[in-house]
Amino acid sequence: MNRETAHTDVGAYALGLLEDHDRRAFEVHLAHCRSCAAELGGLSRMRELLAGVEPEPVASDELIDVLRRRRTPIRPPAPNRILLAAAAGFVLIAGGVTAGLTLGDRPPAATQSIMAQGEHRSGTDPATGARGTVALISHGWGTWVALDLSNVRGPLNCELVAVNASGGKHVVTGWAVPAKGYGVPGSPGHLTVEGGVADPLADIVRFEVRVSDGSNLLTIPV
Repeated sequence: MNRETAHTDVGAYALGLLEDHDRRAFEVHLAHCRSCAAELGGLSRMRELLAGVEPEPVASDELIDVLRRRRTPIRPPAPNRILLAAAAGFVLIAGGVTAGLTLGDRPPAATQSIMAQGEHRSGTDPATGARGTVALISHGWGTWVALDLSNVRGPLNCELVAVNASGGKHVVTGWAVPAKGYGVPGSPGHLTVEGGVADPLADIVRFEVRVSDGSNLLTIPV
């Protein structure tokens, strides 16, 4: 896999479609490429919006070809069009997955990789009952973070926030919790999300799962 090809494999990697040797090569590339890391974080935030999308069969190698060709040197669109285009494009991508993957069924390859390889920190909130584990991987550009969250009911809008030693707070990622919740009776599946922050791992002292009303759902010390 050359560097140009690696740049265009973000979507295929997020959907777990790469072969083992391509996946490993992309992860080496990802460790040194802020652009791909940022794009991968953005794609991961689409899956909660698209939960329940039913895929239509198409050969996975054809889908990878589409993903690799989707970057073309055109004039960047306005910011408010980027999110709409990403969501629409991800719906089309979801419709072509055949390898047993339905969005919302399981974490994408990126989240699984961080959970498998990262340093783990866990916490439980005695008041809310929420439980969470973060997996952390240090990179030259900052810290790659994955979260596994359970024992929480919605509806809620939440953010994962990294707090550094100076008291600075930076949002890692955000999501919505449906009324049925995650990791509770009747809805046993956990929420898994990932993202990144510029703070070095050594500077982070805790993570907070915060609700849109300003309350704190969970604190995970580092």
